[in-house]
Order: sequence, then C-alpha cells, then structure tokens
Amino acid sequence: MNQSEPVAPHGDTFDDKLDDDDYPAYSMGRAAEILGVTPAFLRSLDTAKLIAPQRSGGGHRRYSRYQLRLAQRARELVDQGTPLEAACRIIILEDQLSEAQRINAELQRRRAADR
Repeated sequence: MNQSEPVAPHGDTFDDKLDDDDYPAYSMGRAAEILGVTPAFLRSLDTAKLIAPQRSGGGHRRYSRYQLRLAQRARELVDQGTPLEAACRIIILEDQLSEAQRINAELQRRRAADR
C-alpha cells in the first residue's frame, strides 16, 4: 500500500472498497433510485431471499453492487411478467450455474497447467 493512499477503518483502502462488488455502499433509497424501483420492491427481494442486505449500525439496509445487479435482473424478469418468486428462483439458478462454470473453467486451467 502506498503511503499517500487514504486508509479506511479496519485497514482497508478506500479503493479496495470502491472496487469490492460485495461492499454495502448503497442505502435503500439510493439503491431504489438507481434501479428505478420502490423500496417495497427491494424489501420483497429480501423477503423472497434473493438478496439479504447488510444492516448499518442504525439498522438500515445497505446494498452492494452485486446485490443491485441481482435486483436489476429481478426487475427485468418481473417487468416481462414473471412472478416474483419464479424470478428469484431463476436468478438463483443462473447465479449457481455461473459459479459452477467459473469453477469448472478454473479446474480445466489447472489441469492443463499440470500437464
């Protein structure tokens, strides 16, 4: 870490947090504004267990960029007429498939490197 780089609490640099897709940077109001949805829609995604936002010290929901992408995908599916619960299940399965494909590609790279 460079001496002039600002350091956030807990030793993280601000750049680390800005680059972290899982950092809970957005309040519910800001997240709803970015996505063009209501706070109630975001709460419904929490109830449906698609996203579980972190909580601030005051108990307010905080969303990460990763969670905003999931919420945006849910909005797209719901806007196309997919029921919310089905949309959430589709997104969870898409996410699991993507992770399995990432792991498979990594294992194939390792296997090729070992030859």
